[in-house]
Formats: sequence, structure tokens, C-alpha cells
Amino acid sequence: MSKLKQQSLHKRENQLANPNRQLEILNGGIFENGELPTFAKKITQTNQFPLRPKKLEILQINLGYMCNQVCEHCHVDAGPDRKEIMTWETMQKCLEIIKNTGAHTLDLTGGAPEMNPNFIRFVERASQAGIKDFIVRSNLTIIRANKKYHDLPQFFKKYNVHVVSSMPHWTKGKTDKQRGEGVFDKSITALKQLNAVGYGMPGSSLKLDLVYNPNGAYLPGNQASMEKEFKSAMLADFNIQFHNLFAITNLPISRFLDYLIASENYEDYMYQLVEAYNPKAVKSVMCNNTISISWDGYLYDCDFNQMLGLKVASKVTHINQYNESILNNRDIVISQHCYGCTAGAGSSCQGVVTT
Repeated sequence: MSKLKQQSLHKRENQLANPNRQLEILNGGIFENGELPTFAKKITQTNQFPLRPKKLEILQINLGYMCNQVCEHCHVDAGPDRKEIMTWETMQKCLEIIKNTGAHTLDLTGGAPEMNPNFIRFVERASQAGIKDFIVRSNLTIIRANKKYHDLPQFFKKYNVHVVSSMPHWTKGKTDKQRGEGVFDKSITALKQLNAVGYGMPGSSLKLDLVYNPNGAYLPGNQASMEKEFKSAMLADFNIQFHNLFAITNLPISRFLDYLIASENYEDYMYQLVEAYNPKAVKSVMCNNTISISWDGYLYDCDFNQMLGLKVASKVTHINQYNESILNNRDIVISQHCYGCTAGAGSSCQGVVTT
């Protein structure tokens, strides 16, 4: 067994992997005792309860939890030992939805979505079905993980895929601490490959964005300021360019929840989130215009709810029953982790939600 796989298994054995247990923690303690208002109570106070979806724009599809990395704060609990992979049959169901939905963007995530054996075929078929806006959430190192992935930059270019990549910091130490030993060097090599085919270059339509999330129990800084620093450092140190930096708040679920509890930071972090609550961010959280589809075809309001097992509040809960008009009449399922998306400038898979 590889060192990485041993690390992954060890982490999973020692973390709060059970969604019901995570929800029990999130809904108990300081919330159950009334020390902090529940998220439902908070948005009721600002006349925003219940949350309701707007026009569907994005289908976010999780192609599986398998990943070549084991990141310290991964909310998906992804790793090389995860066997949950979307089948081609389920992908075909997704393609049927894509042909008939009002959504204009297909957002592919994982794990490492590229590790799904049908990833290439799925992107090709989705393109044939008329999807023009593709997002692939890549960890970058997958491009260097195996020879079969070395041509991914050219493949992404062929279908004008929007590449969104994890990059915790422009320094080796901070990146490897959060993502694993050797991740930084492989990421730099992959970014250079993407730049070489036109990704991230000024004026290029080949979009390359990076994602930052803190490596501790604190909220991200100002996204615009951080983007300026990232761009300056990456260009000066490595001659690498990219378009945007997305600053994302760590939500108190999965490995990050485990970290908060183990480091005795859970209550302090939840106080930070509640105190930073921004009612303006509620209007633009990603669950407003997104449906998240899990590897086994179930429907969720967002991928964070997916990891907590909180399916959509609708009689339509699986792609086999998919009905957009029925789904548009649902209430969005919420819990205390939603404070993470509404703290400060807000947070979503596209970065901050307020300016």
C-alpha cells in the first residue's frame, strides 16, 4: 500500500466521517443551548427565510470521491482509497438532463473528476449536447500523476474548458502543509503546462482561475487584495499567469470539522462565522442557482449539503425522477454550516458573492 493511501485510510478512520454525527455536532452544543442563533433563526431575523432557488444556471456534478491527493481540509473527504465513482449509466442520465435543462454551465468536480474512467467521453458528449460553459475543478497535480493525464491541458483547450484549480499559497511550505508533500512543485509544473497552451494568459479565452482557502481556523482575507499578491508572486517567482483568484471559506464539515474539534477551535470558529454573518451574502449564495448531483445520482442544493447527506427537500431527489419545475418550487435545505457561505463577503465555488 502506498504511503499516500495509508495516510488517507488513517485520516478517515480518525475523523468524523459519518454525516449524521457531523449534523449532531453542528446542531448541538452552542446552538442547541441558545448561545448562538441557528442559521434558520438568523435568516428569519433578516426576512430571508425560507431560502428559495432562483433560475437554475449551474449543474454541478460530482464524478466521484477518488483523488490522487489527501488534502488536510477537504470537505469531500476525498482520497485514493475512495471507491465511489459515477458510472457511465448515471452519466448518461445526466446527459439527458443537460439536453433539457435551463442550466448553461456544467461544473465537474470530485475528488479529482479527471480520475473517473469516463471523464473524457462525458465532456465530449456534453459538448455534443450543447453545453458551452464547462468548469473542471482540477487539483493540478493530476496532470502530473500519470502519463495518461499528461495531455489534459490540450484536451481542456479543445473543449474550451474553464479550469479552476486549488492553490493554497504561492509558497511551497504553506501549500504542501495543506495539500501534501510534493504538491506545490507538481502544481507549478502543471500551471506552466496550462500557460503553455494559452490558459490564464492576458486576453486569452482559456480561463484559468485559482482557489485559495485558509489552512487554519480563520476566515479568508480580502479576495481582491489576495489576488493581487498571488498574481505578483506567481509571475515574479515562476513566470506563471492566471485570471482570477477565488477565496473560499472553510465550512465546518468533514476533515475541517475534525480539525476544528481536535485543535479545540470549533466553538471559536463558529462564533467567528456567526459574528461575520452578512445578510447581503444570502442573496447570492450558490444554492440559489445550482443543483448538485452526487456520484450516485442524488440531488442536493450544494456540494456541502451533499457531504452531509442533506438531499433536496422535494419529492424529486434523484436524477431518475428529475423534474426542473418541481425542483424550482422547493425550499433550500439549511443548517449551521451555511454560516460559512454567508460570512463576510460570502463564499461560493466562484469565490466571494458580494463586492
